[in-house]
Parts: sequence; structure tokens; C-alpha cells
Amino acid sequence: MRVRVIGAGVAGLTAAYEFARRGAHVELVEREDGPGLGCSWYAGGMIAPWCELETAEPLVAELGVEALDFWTRSVPVAATTGSLVVAPPRDQAELTRHARRTRNYEEVGANRIADLEPQLAGRFARGLYFPTEAHLDPRATLTELTRRLAAMSNATLRFSTDAFALPEDADWTIDCRGFAARDSLKTLRGVKGEMLVLESQALELQRAIRMLHPRTPVYVVPRPDRKYMIGATSIESEAATRVTARSVGELIGAATALHPHFADAQVVEMGSGLRPAFADNLPRIERQGRTLFVNGLYRHGFLLAPALARMAADMALGRTADARIARDRA
Repeated sequence: MRVRVIGAGVAGLTAAYEFARRGAHVELVEREDGPGLGCSWYAGGMIAPWCELETAEPLVAELGVEALDFWTRSVPVAATTGSLVVAPPRDQAELTRHARRTRNYEEVGANRIADLEPQLAGRFARGLYFPTEAHLDPRATLTELTRRLAAMSNATLRFSTDAFALPEDADWTIDCRGFAARDSLKTLRGVKGEMLVLESQALELQRAIRMLHPRTPVYVVPRPDRKYMIGATSIESEAATRVTARSVGELIGAATALHPHFADAQVVEMGSGLRPAFADNLPRIERQGRTLFVNGLYRHGFLLAPALARMAADMALGRTADARIARDRA
């Protein structure tokens, strides 16, 4: 079977890898000159299916559980250090609300928080710890997937290439272009997300931490060399604009509430991307002829990509599709 995958974000790379390891001859085509240069580049990289239940549908957690196995066993790039959720004293109601909506956590007090993250000792009286969750470095992960594909004899990678200028000679086309696919998926919308990367040699945090706040919740995800990804806003806008001054202030303010050392951290990077979503914020695989559109991963790219890749490969092989995700287009 010959498969052409269009788009080298996390959805496209994961789909290409899934098809290739099942023995298909895969051609991955990307218009940019390297992998993951869309919204995947600015992802948080939290593999946190249980935490996401606070705002996401149960289906997201169900599919996201697959990502824990995929990113720790199939492509072992994630650190399973768990997720820690805390809130300032005045926002304890947010922590209670989070606990009601999520599961698979431990309620922890000040001593346990200090054991998990010594530099947070004395800062929070209670929190929620999700021990089985993980986090990864998105850019290192995209590089590793690309490296694995490049090493496979049945995979070809084409960057700086317009897929629609190539001959239509594949048995299946897997369209993973994200928001760029709105030329074919008219109901797709873009949701702007903004992030910062801060460097602080005074801090040494080990795991993804969510700081709850009714207006500006924030997550802090460790990166190598004591850098931390601070994210992320979620703005209903399709304007491909830069990070706004308001968002920078809100993200840094929330991070500083987690630990004051963030006020003196160096701003290494700031960026924004348009995350593709449908009206229900759930992912979708739409089949039109011999093309499968894999899209709508919204805020959950690295969390949902493994399950969507598996489903797309199953559909191409004629297996029964999950009706909650797959549909035929008129």
C-alpha cells in the first residue's frame, strides 16, 4: 500500500510513522523546510489525559491514554513524572472544581508538595497530583519522529514541497495540514494560542505544573537547561498575529504567582500558533474517496495524535472505524 501523508506536524509525523511501521510505503510531504513548524512548534507537550478532563470531553481522556503508552514505549521521549495542580489561597475553589471534574489523582498537602517539588515548599497548602501523567519536549519529539522515519526504507520525506503539485499516485492520502486544510474542511476554525519560554537558573522544577486561576490559568512545563514553557492562552481568533503584550503580562504574572523566581527569569522565546478545531473541540477523521482528513486536535496535538494515527491506519486497512471520530463526507 502506498500512502501519502500531507503535513509534518505532530499529526502528520505520527500518522506517517504508524503507517510505515505497519509496512506501508509512506511519502511524507511538507511545504515548510522542516518538520513541525506550525502550531506543533509551540505546543506544551503535556501528556495529561486526566487533567484535561477539567475542560475537555471524556473522549479526549479516553484517546489520550494511548499517548502515555506511545510516548513512553513506542517512541520513548516522555518523562513520566506526573502532573501537579495547585492554586493560590484565594482560588481554592478552582482546585475543588478541578478535583470534581478530573480523576486518577492524589490529594496532596504541603508536605507532599514539598517532596515532589522542593522549591515549592511552603507555597501551597494543598494540591492534586496525577502520578501517571507525563510531559515531553515537542521539538525534540518532532526531531525524533523525523529521524525514525528517515531511517526506514519504506518511508520518503519531502520538505519544501507542494503536495498538490505531485502526481496523484498514492493508494491513500492522509491530509494532516491542520488549519491550512480549511480549504477542504469548511467548518474548521482556528484558535490562537500563545506561549513563552523562560530560563531561570534559580529554579529546578521536575514536572508539569498547572496553576489554577479563574481568569488566567497557566501551566509550566520543564524543558532542558532549566528552561520552562509557560502557556498558554486560548483566544477565539484566526488572526496569525504575534503574542500580545497583555498575554505576556498575564502569563508571566501567573508564573510568578507559582514562584517569584520567574519574575527574574530571562525571556528566551515567545510565540503563537493557530490550533485547528471543530465546533465541539473534538478531533475528527473525515473520509472523502481515498483521502482521510485527520484534523481538529485543538489543544491536544501530542495527546491525541497517536490514537488518531492508529485509527487512520485502521480505516485505510478496511477495519471498522470509531463512529465518534470517523465520518464520510458528502
